[in-house]
Amino acid sequence: MAYKHLKHFIDTLEKAGELIRIKTYVDPRLEIAEITDRVSKSPNGGKALLFENTGYDFPVLINSMGSYKRMCMALGVQELDDVANEIEALVKLLSKPKEGLLDKLAMLPKLGQFASWMPKVVSGKGACQEVIMADPDLTKLPVMQCWPKDGGPFITLPVIHTKDPNTGTRNVGMYRMQVFDKTMTGMHWHKHKVSARHFMEYKKLKKRMPVAVILGGDPAYTYSATAPLPENVDEYMLAGFLRKQKVELVKCITQPEIEVPADADFVIEGYVDPEEELIWEGPFGDHTGYYSLADWYPRFHVTAITHRKDAVYPSTIVGIPPQEDAWIGKATERIFLAPIKMTMVPEIIDMEMPVEGVFHNLVIAQIKKDYSGQAQKVMNAMWGAGQMMFNKILAVADEGTNIQDYKALARYMFKHLNPATDIYFSQGPMDVLDHSCSKMGFGGKMCIDGTRKYEEEIAGNGEQQPVGNHPFDKHEILKRFPEVKGINDSLLKEDIPCILVAVQKSRPLHIKELNEQIYCLPEMTAVKMVLYVEHTVDVNDLPSALWRFCNNLDPRRDSFVVRPPLPGHPDKMGAGIGMDGTLKTRLLDNFERDWPNIIVADDATIKKIDEKWESLNVGPFIASPSHKYKSQMYGEEAVVPQ
Repeated sequence: MAYKHLKHFIDTLEKAGELIRIKTYVDPRLEIAEITDRVSKSPNGGKALLFENTGYDFPVLINSMGSYKRMCMALGVQELDDVANEIEALVKLLSKPKEGLLDKLAMLPKLGQFASWMPKVVSGKGACQEVIMADPDLTKLPVMQCWPKDGGPFITLPVIHTKDPNTGTRNVGMYRMQVFDKTMTGMHWHKHKVSARHFMEYKKLKKRMPVAVILGGDPAYTYSATAPLPENVDEYMLAGFLRKQKVELVKCITQPEIEVPADADFVIEGYVDPEEELIWEGPFGDHTGYYSLADWYPRFHVTAITHRKDAVYPSTIVGIPPQEDAWIGKATERIFLAPIKMTMVPEIIDMEMPVEGVFHNLVIAQIKKDYSGQAQKVMNAMWGAGQMMFNKILAVADEGTNIQDYKALARYMFKHLNPATDIYFSQGPMDVLDHSCSKMGFGGKMCIDGTRKYEEEIAGNGEQQPVGNHPFDKHEILKRFPEVKGINDSLLKEDIPCILVAVQKSRPLHIKELNEQIYCLPEMTAVKMVLYVEHTVDVNDLPSALWRFCNNLDPRRDSFVVRPPLPGHPDKMGAGIGMDGTLKTRLLDNFERDWPNIIVADDATIKKIDEKWESLNVGPFIASPSHKYKSQMYGEEAVVPQ
């Protein structure tokens, strides 16, 4: 379904009972984010919110794609899998051998469909240019500051257009933009991104780089800007496919080299000068749930701002999951399953990216296993493909389990897992936002092969998987090791041989040595994996503890395999693994990078929203999610004191 403009999407949400209009004054600085954080973490993502009284001329739409239902509505489908099924059917049809004239004629309607999805540049001005600011001024837009230690206000849903200066190929991406003054922002281009490569090409040519940013329009534009497409695929072709109608583009007014959707709500035109000094941008409360720390990035200079007469400013917040971006990620997980299956990993059946893994950190792949080593083949294929190169932990299961049922999945994988032989470590490019890497953008990876094993895959060197029926007594461990502040052994009761341990580190190699000592205890023969987290983390809150663990782990550096003798069988060894998901410091871990703090709202903002809640008419009172995490912070700043 094609939405005529963002207001059309808003009206559709409202008719479906998926939108709340908030008429009470709410400040875009911190207050909108605090309300949204409460609502987005409520069951099923709460409702979309339209803040109509912000002190600016434009209302703010947020959490508009923050549920499964609204994500489907944004893309005009009943189920997200419908898109993947359509892609798969199209590719099969196009690749099928054409025997005769009738077969070839039958293809013409499909080829016509392809043509109808291709973006088209139209003459004249678009609705996005109905109003031209005489004096471009970003401070007239309700740009939000989301979190207290953010470097300032950030545009969080910008759809950014650049072109390769040599080929003219367009790229449409999404990168946060910190607003510094009326006509300047930062441009947060990571080195792995296509726009960053365009920037480097302009730098070689010593030419200014034209850039245009849109906000709003059909939500398919926003989604397509986030999609992990190959470089040679135009994001607006994907948008056309999703909305079943081509995207009409118009030339920018001051940057005519760039075309933008005619029905966008806002267009911010400008340029980046590669010869200019970079600007110190950040910190920013990011989708990992931690602040991404300040660094040097290019300056974007605004030359024009245009907008629709009835423009709505779209925004989002990211932070401790779940947030709206979890549902955008879910769409990517479902939509891109078909291309992964058809181009890289034909044996893949399904894929899952748990919310606690914040996209790249944890990916579960289910395959149809037919031969030895197939999980490793899948591992290599996925780590070598597109944005999957940023994946940190890859868990591979086969068709014998349901990967959406996490407990059943864990039971199945651990049943088929020998920690000493079935966990594989590598290293390579990582997300720049991954703070656990010893070097920025480069770190360790891990593949856990939980598939059933063929004879060739079973170790024949005397190693045994851990076995034992000695009762597990966490109180004995707590008594023996005073640095251990908490143990979650609830998974053992579910027949999942894994425990979580909260530790207060006090010396170098502390976790490695503690892991060896713990695994010498007889009750540990039934435990295959120990996940260590900071002593401030509540290990009994399993989703939060796993989120902290996945963020703080460099698998290759922080994993410790042990092979203790089995009690009563001195000639046989067990096998277990401990993984250090604690904070890393210079003093205890020889970790030289700054470590970021987790993201929480400040007390003053929480108090304001508590007092304002009843007037918002958004439903029963919801306490701030930040209360849950304040005790886990280290100091008050974005950077943890070392």
